[in-house]
Amino acid sequence: MAEQLGKIERPAVEGYRSGRRLLFVPLVFAPKEAEAELQEMVDKYWEQVESHVAGMEARLGQVKEVYHEMLPIGGEDGAKAIEELSQGSYRVAGARLDNGARLEPIEDPELLAEFMDWNRCLSVGLQSEKALKTVYDFYAEAHKRRNEHIAKKIDETLKEDDIGILLMREGHQVQFAQDIRVFYVAPPGLDEIKRWVRARNESEEREAKG
Repeated sequence: MAEQLGKIERPAVEGYRSGRRLLFVPLVFAPKEAEAELQEMVDKYWEQVESHVAGMEARLGQVKEVYHEMLPIGGEDGAKAIEELSQGSYRVAGARLDNGARLEPIEDPELLAEFMDWNRCLSVGLQSEKALKTVYDFYAEAHKRRNEHIAKKIDETLKEDDIGILLMREGHQVQFAQDIRVFYVAPPGLDEIKRWVRARNESEEREAKG
């Protein structure tokens, strides 16, 4: 039975030098016109991620497979897509690819498009309760099928005794194969960004209430 990522503990790295291992890195984006303070925190976060991953490689071994959400293609085209999507995750993924790791696509193009379309529908603010429920049900089903596809692709491509790295947003609920040991890579910069965003949202809510 697979474990949910949210329930996975942070095991001591040195105790897992064999078997299938997966480093999970929360994907963090900054808006194109992000405030300087936020952009600085995001840049700092990715610097910390690179340092943490490099340290884990020194103890566990070299990353062999790279996985990145929103990516239905591999190879050089996939690497270019990551660079366009996120400079921060490209820095981490690119360093592994330059060192011989394989970029494995984990998304099904049609399923990803469907998932994103239903998500857009929810974001417009539907007025009808019936319409909202209908759209949410379709969204939840697409989300479930997408997660299952991602888990299946990782299970098929992460070889015995190899190490992979997955860059994906938190809260996705992907369930990995039981024999895959997942290491959660979350440096201090992640909490710093969350606190900043939470404080900003609270400030905006107070201003809206007058």
